[in-house]
Amino acid sequence: MSITPPITDLSIATEDDGFYRGFNRMVALGSKILIGLLILWAAIWPEQAGNVLKSIRTAIDANTGSWYMYVMAFYIVVCVALAVWPATGKIKLGPPDEKPEFSNFSWFSMMFGAGIGIGMLTYATAEPLYHFGTNPDVIMGLAEGSTEEAVRSAYRWSFMHWGFSAWGCYAIVGLTLAFFSYSRGLPLTIRSGLTPIFGQSLSGPLGHVIDIVSVIATILGVSVTLGYGVSQFASGVFNITGADWMMNAEGAPTNAAMIFALGIVMLASTLSALSGVGKGIKWLSNLNMGLSFFLLAFFLIFGSTMFALGSMAIGLWDYIISFPAMAVTVWQSDGNEESVASQLAGWQGGWTIFYWAWWIAFAPFVGLFLARISRGRTFREFVLGAMIVPSLMCFIWFTVVGGTAIDLTLNGGAEDAITGVGISSQLFAMINFMLSPTMALLMSIVIVVLLLTYLVTSADSAVLIINTIAAGGDARQKPKIHIVVWGAALTLVIGTLLLAGGLGAINTAMIIGALPFSIVMALMGIALFKAVIRDGMRARAEGDVPGAAE
Repeated sequence: MSITPPITDLSIATEDDGFYRGFNRMVALGSKILIGLLILWAAIWPEQAGNVLKSIRTAIDANTGSWYMYVMAFYIVVCVALAVWPATGKIKLGPPDEKPEFSNFSWFSMMFGAGIGIGMLTYATAEPLYHFGTNPDVIMGLAEGSTEEAVRSAYRWSFMHWGFSAWGCYAIVGLTLAFFSYSRGLPLTIRSGLTPIFGQSLSGPLGHVIDIVSVIATILGVSVTLGYGVSQFASGVFNITGADWMMNAEGAPTNAAMIFALGIVMLASTLSALSGVGKGIKWLSNLNMGLSFFLLAFFLIFGSTMFALGSMAIGLWDYIISFPAMAVTVWQSDGNEESVASQLAGWQGGWTIFYWAWWIAFAPFVGLFLARISRGRTFREFVLGAMIVPSLMCFIWFTVVGGTAIDLTLNGGAEDAITGVGISSQLFAMINFMLSPTMALLMSIVIVVLLLTYLVTSADSAVLIINTIAAGGDARQKPKIHIVVWGAALTLVIGTLLLAGGLGAINTAMIIGALPFSIVMALMGIALFKAVIRDGMRARAEGDVPGAAE
């Protein structure tokens, strides 16, 4: 039986000269127009933009929760199935004799680096502490909030949000892109992952639309990450300087403080990107890795280590055995805000659905990174490395840092010293409680520097990924003007949305942008299944031909 050969060439038109030389004009311009319209809307009519975004968020939470829950479960099923099935698990990301580009140590180190970032510094303290007070078990009356019996469920839900689901989301994009780029020779861009479904039509408008959706998702996903990062950066500067204008009565940074912090971060990011990957970006990457180890070591030595280790062991066990049910359970509101059903639906919309949209919007960014460092790996190696190692690093951070915060609140006399401030300030509040004023000041400076390095490298990397997608998969260094333009666009998106509705407006814009890309990702999973199945059919057909085995 003759089976159509796979597509190994996908022509993506790029400009030969002019401002967009090397770029696909439709993708580059289309992305900028849509982002520009969002910026203008939020800047000219901030109140209207804020209200509309709130209404859209309510509608999305009410109508798409099931989709986000089930599609995230689908991503994990695809990755795990391809890894454990003997015939697909041994498929190489590249020619059959391809050797890994990086040693195991370097590869796992980069995976480790990907598992730690801005979100870790904010949520490693804040999320376990929040769920310690309330989570679905507490809402249903199965545990009492802010007591020892709430600790297990706090970690089960924290692990749910930062564990296999998040990294399975990144892995499906990375695995698909790596396979079609290294094994099929297609461009390293999002549309290549859909060739088994749409074929050569991806060279035209359909492919342009898919790449534009990917760029928009990346911009909005990174905006959320940078938004929370600048919020914590502003909290850190306040902790160091004590400037009253930077913090409001609720213990959260003011808009003025966040805009100020955003300006510093994006200026530093642009200067770093203009200096080139081999200089500023590389130096900052080495610095944030060293500071991350230092901070983790500090909490291991001076934090509640035994409490943390016990919480991790129990929490990990609870998470693994509960994961299948947690991954597909959808709570629906019954219209009564006071009912248990409505409280559960509200909690899921505010936490789980928000996270799933965030990870989906961040997937083009992280997925492309994972693909670029995994040439020569097998499917099985990739899935284990992309899902297990980063998840474990997240679990360690959450138990060591968050466990210390819970233990201080529960047993250490902190009372509401940590829980009584905004989530972006809780890490600094914990440092203030643990250390003398002088030592707390020095540690705050270390954390602020670490935050700045993460923020700068995240913005730099996002601009690199955006330019790669807009250039049809060409990852070579682009003219500096394109770095400046996208750096300015990121700054304006975050700044205008902050003024329109704070972090909530950024979150909602991201959830809107993630929705179409979640469909693209689902199609990528189907396309990857189709590709490996048809490859197996071709191999069997060729084996049936006399002399083919010689």
